[in-house]
Parts: sequence; structure tokens; C-alpha cells
Amino acid sequence: MASSKSFNFASNVISILAPTALLMSALCTSSAFAQTSAKPAYPHNYAAAQFSDQERQQRVAALIPEIDKLYAELANAEHLPGLSYGIVMDGKLIHTQSLGLANLASKTPVTSSTQFRIASMTKSFATMAIMQLRDQGALKLDDPVSKYLPELRTLALPTNDSPPLSLKNLMTMTTGLPEDNPWGDRQMALDNRSLERFVAHGLSFSNVPGGTYEYSNLGYVLLGKVISKVSKMRFQDYITKNILLPLGMKDTIWEYSKAAPEKLALGYRWRNEQWEAEPILHDGDAAAMGGLITTMDDFARYTAFHLAAWPARNEIDRGPVKRASVREMQQAQIFASFQPQATFIDSTRPNPRFSFYAYGLRTVRDSNNVLVVGHGGGLPGYGSQFFFAPDHGVAVIAFSNLRYGPVYGLTGKALAMLIEKAKLPARSVQAPAILLKRQQQVAELIQHWDLTLGNSIAADNFFLDYSREDRIAESKKHFDSIGKVLSVGAIRAENQLRGNFEIKGENGSLLIAFTLTPEPDPKVQFVSISKVNNP
Repeated sequence: MASSKSFNFASNVISILAPTALLMSALCTSSAFAQTSAKPAYPHNYAAAQFSDQERQQRVAALIPEIDKLYAELANAEHLPGLSYGIVMDGKLIHTQSLGLANLASKTPVTSSTQFRIASMTKSFATMAIMQLRDQGALKLDDPVSKYLPELRTLALPTNDSPPLSLKNLMTMTTGLPEDNPWGDRQMALDNRSLERFVAHGLSFSNVPGGTYEYSNLGYVLLGKVISKVSKMRFQDYITKNILLPLGMKDTIWEYSKAAPEKLALGYRWRNEQWEAEPILHDGDAAAMGGLITTMDDFARYTAFHLAAWPARNEIDRGPVKRASVREMQQAQIFASFQPQATFIDSTRPNPRFSFYAYGLRTVRDSNNVLVVGHGGGLPGYGSQFFFAPDHGVAVIAFSNLRYGPVYGLTGKALAMLIEKAKLPARSVQAPAILLKRQQQVAELIQHWDLTLGNSIAADNFFLDYSREDRIAESKKHFDSIGKVLSVGAIRAENQLRGNFEIKGENGSLLIAFTLTPEPDPKVQFVSISKVNNP
């Protein structure tokens, strides 16, 4: 069954979620956010990056039939009982499609409100909770785990010079514990007492903590226990109260038995040319590694919240987690893998990619400097994936109810299609007032070398690096080559304090690049002039 639904997400997602308005009002007046709003404004009116392309969504919409076809082919080829996928762009779930059945026995169709267990996609919710607690001053990321979990105080580490196991190690998969997907997938329902006994008997390490990426579900089990200890409530309740409900994720739960039968996607495996029902694990104290159950409608809100953390800007930060902390979650922390054979979509042209682990998220950066962030999830009965491109404002999400349902590769491919085939540009850096002012002054200075102007805008290194006489001689040579000046072009900002522009003459053009100093009143520290070689 197919369905389509669109949800509006403002650049500040929370402000439009009416059911949570009162809660958000309380959040805005909390001490953490009060401190944020009290900070002085950037002295030169920081200019946030913007999308300048007004036809981005139309080009994405034109590719949706092709993406629908690919997912339909995947569902058929991989025997997916049910599938739900969606595209989030600029704060909206602009497209969602559902195929197949959530329950084979009752023939219940999948919709965008069907509840799927999303397995390891849960991990970023645990790290988001940690970031929120960090921002509140309740913990530090470099704290040793043993500070919160006494059962780890006698843990024998692999070498005498091993660093203490820290919260950051748990978040970044640098615990030194072995990759444990097959084993960890079956531990979710364990209770705290069983976990404490297990850890107290000692752990086996495959590496020294802190230096090497290796995927550890157990690390996230311990992270969930830390959230519970610090917040003095079950981590499930903390995440629900402080993240899910403020984001309007009212249909996202932890215990499958609490779902309405007609809404829950049951898990299956394909065996001997038929589907077999998979037992569903109950919620437990190990569920921070992969226990969350959500819908496409709800998870689109969470994805939009991640995208809405970009770009850095001055508008009020309404939470529930600070934009800066959400961006920090997405930053690469440890190298994970290199894909030298990767290619561009519909091409054999190489596009090698580096993959890193962040905080409960994977980040991938390709040879075009495109950043993609996301995470997959797989458990007996379920397979899921989401990828989003922060600089491009677009994401793709997919849930299936097949054992480790292989939606991973296609979801990444679908996002790459949207960026490459729809030719989606990244946000363009905007020039703040000081950069615009200095551009006009630089354009004037290099043409006439007024002594007063030079003394007022040049940094103390400027004429020490090259004398005034040498600069005059060099600029005269360049301006003589282009003849009479016809116009000064618009600035192309590289960041808040660096940019370039062209000066057009009768016989050609010059490229002018300049950089400002970090002083309160930024001066010109560098200028270069070069001939534009037009074809």
C-alpha cells in the first residue's frame, strides 16, 4: 500500500509543534537556554549560510519516481514483507511511500504511521541525551565510565598503560571492546542486575581503549546505564520526556507490547522461500543500543531536527538540545573506513569516500567534499537506515520488517542521487557587513593606493610583508593589462573574514582575494591579484 504525507518543519522545528508548545516554553526559560540567549551578539553580525537556489525542491521532486522504482525493485528482490521510506528536505517530509504489509497474518498494510523497531538507529538518541546532560553540567564527556558505574571500578584493562574507559569512548566506538553485532542483538532485554553481574565478572578487549574504531553494542548498553544513573530515571523515560515528546514524536515507544496491534510492524525472516515470524525482544535495560520503535512520520521530525541545527546562526535556540551540540554530534571523531572504489551515481568516475564515527552517528565525506551523516539499524526482524546531508538540507529514511533488511545501500544511493542528479548545491556562505565594507575599500585601495585609506584598513603586517612601493608596482602591472576598469563584481565569501571578487576591465578581468585579521575591528592582512584566464 502506498501513502504520501507532508509535514511542515520550520528551520526551528520545535516552534511549530503545537502539542509541545507549553513544554518548549519551559525549555526556553531553562537556565541552559537562558545562558545561550544572554551571550553577546557577534560584533559584525554573523551572516548565516543560505540556499540561493530557488528550484532545489522541484529538481528533487522530478527524481522521486526514479527513487520509488528503485525501492519497489528492492522490496521485490529482497522479499521485504513491508517497507516505509521518506525524503526530508528543508524541514519537510516532502515524500513518503509505504509498500507491503506490517502483519502478514492480518494483512495489515504498512503506512507512514506504522511502528518499526529501528535497532541501532537508537544510538544517536542515547548520545543526544548525553549531550543534553553535558550541557546541563551533569557530566563531562571525558569522565571515566567508572565514575557512574561502580561495577567498572575493578575492570581489568588490556594493558597497564591503557587509558581509563571514558564516556567519549562509549559514544565513539573506541572502547577497545570487540565488534559484537550477532551477540549484542540478543542482549537487549537484559535487566540492570544481570548487566551488573556480567560486567563485574570482567570483560575481554580486542584493542586498547581510545585508539581504534570497533563497533560495540555493549558500549551503548553501558551508555544507557550512565544516562539512567545521572538522570535518576530509566534512560528510556529520560529520552522520551526530554527528546521524543518535545520533538512531537508521540508514536515513538520502547516496548512493543504497548503498540496498537494494527500499528506495529511485526518482524520476519525469509527462509525456505517463505516468511517466518521473528520473536520480538521486549524492552530492557540494554535497549539503548537498539530498542527504539518509531514511525516514518515521527522519525522525519527527528531527522529534520538534525538538519535544522545547520547553519550556525544567531536566532533563538529553542532546543530541546542546543544546535551547537547537535552539530557536535555529527562531527567526525574516529576514522572507520576508506572506500577507494566508490563512484559517482550513474558513472564509473571514482568518488572515494572516508567514513568516520561521530557520536552515535556515522559521517562520510567524499572527494567532492560532500558530507553525509546517518546510521543504520539491524535486528532479527528489522532493517533500517537514515542518511542526511547537512550542507544540502536533504535526507532519506527507510524502515523494513525483514531480518537485517538490506535497505542500507539503496538509502545511501538515493541520497547521492538527490545531491548529484538534482545538482543540489550546498548552502552558500553569505558576506557579513564587515566583509562587504572591506571589499569596497580593497577595490579602491589597489586602484589608487590612497595613503589615508591604506593606513586605516591595513593590518600591521600588510606593508611589512610587501612594501607599499612593491604593492603599487604589482597592482599597476595587473591593471595596465586589463585597461580601463568597467565594474567591480560581487563578493564571493569563503567565510566571515575571507572572500574574493573580480574587477572587470576593457581587456580582461582580475581576481582579487583578501583575508581579514581576527581583531575586533578586522583589518586587511592579505591581498592577492591575479589575471582571470577566460576561455
